[in-house]
Amino acid sequence: MPLLGQAAMLLSFDIAPEAVPEHDDWHTHEHLPERVSIPGFVRGSRWIAVQGRPRYMVLYEVAQLATLNSDAYLQRLNHPTPWTSKMMPHYRGMSRGLCSVTGSFGLGVGHIGLLLRFRPQPGTEAAMRRWLIAELLPDLPLRTGFCSAHLLEGALRPPMTNEQLIRGADAGVDWAIFVTGYSQTALAQLADSDLSIARLTERGAEGAKVAAFRMDYSLSHDDVNA
Repeated sequence: MPLLGQAAMLLSFDIAPEAVPEHDDWHTHEHLPERVSIPGFVRGSRWIAVQGRPRYMVLYEVAQLATLNSDAYLQRLNHPTPWTSKMMPHYRGMSRGLCSVTGSFGLGVGHIGLLLRFRPQPGTEAAMRRWLIAELLPDLPLRTGFCSAHLLEGALRPPMTNEQLIRGADAGVDWAIFVTGYSQTALAQLADSDLSIARLTERGAEGAKVAAFRMDYSLSHDDVNA
């Protein structure tokens, strides 16, 4: 399984333009190391939009769903560092999903990622899940230009914390498909064919949104501990 855990936290957001350089410095040198040092956090990666919006996507891979409700994690959220407190007001439109990894296929992580977010219509969840994890996603990593494909399902409601109080309440995530590869063209073609918004809608998806990202930085728990 290319994702390094049974659960994941998926974030997407914008940053006030004047704060982007400092955000990337803080996120690289303080925030990601702080987060992935928490027990159960396995790897974190930051992605920048190349098509669509918002500008940023961050994916944390965690050992299990309980990690995202652990005392160690909540302590960090309720006791932000001074630099974190300075950066939080610059966030715009934050969504944060505490997700189960329903399916994860392929090997490794490509530097280009396609993210589709949606919610299944009531009653379509089982059929949607079966189509994705039994039919479509397992074969994608075998195609030219692709590396891995994942289905994430929102499973926990994020509690209000001091970090959220500074930046404003976060929106949630219902379901998300994340496909990585080494060819931006191949992922763009996928978004126009097998994973188009029209195809998802036919299968029962509502409110589907799509964006393409390039990986900007990745850090693992082992990197921090080394």
